[in-house]
Amino acid sequence: MTNGEHAVTAADMDWDSAAATFDDEPDHGLRDPEVRQAWAARLRSWLPEHACDVLDLGCGTGSLSLLAAEQGHRVTGVDRSPAMVGLARAKLAGRDAVFFAGDAAMPPVGEERFDVVLVRHVLWALPDPGRALRHWRGLLRPGGRFVLVEGVWHTVAGAAPAGLPADRLTGLLAPLAGQLRVERLSDDEALWGRPVADERYAVVATASTNGSSGRA
Repeated sequence: MTNGEHAVTAADMDWDSAAATFDDEPDHGLRDPEVRQAWAARLRSWLPEHACDVLDLGCGTGSLSLLAAEQGHRVTGVDRSPAMVGLARAKLAGRDAVFFAGDAAMPPVGEERFDVVLVRHVLWALPDPGRALRHWRGLLRPGGRFVLVEGVWHTVAGAAPAGLPADRLTGLLAPLAGQLRVERLSDDEALWGRPVADERYAVVATASTNGSSGRA
């Protein structure tokens, strides 16, 4: 899955066809210096200060992966679109990063463990976000954290909004997490390159240490 807030449903999108123009959106390509700086600052506050292993699920063209790599982290990215993965590999060429084409809900990373599971605008589009979260919990090392950026968007005038409300996501995450905080992002215009009126937020949560792997 890729960042899909502008689609009616992610399943309807041909992400390979969308790859060529995906980065045209300010918050996708992060080409505008102010937008890029805003995301870099947020990411720095969400990720550990020390170098760590970040799993970027639904990585798209790798814009957040690149910011994480620039901050000294080792990145593994997964996206269902081979075209997106190709662009991400090119964008991070020469950096400590690897990318795979595959299902973000069940990423093809074997038994590897990560310090951070980073996901932006993916959970809302999955058929069973709770199951995905439980699986991702099993990919985290003890003390690892979730960094989940989601929202609720009015994609088509007159249609029901698409997305995942913050209260539902925190409810799904609560059994898997210890410390948890929600950051509202809607009022930070620099992140989106324009004013937004819909619900956008990030959840940063430390995985629980109750000994359960959390695997589905």
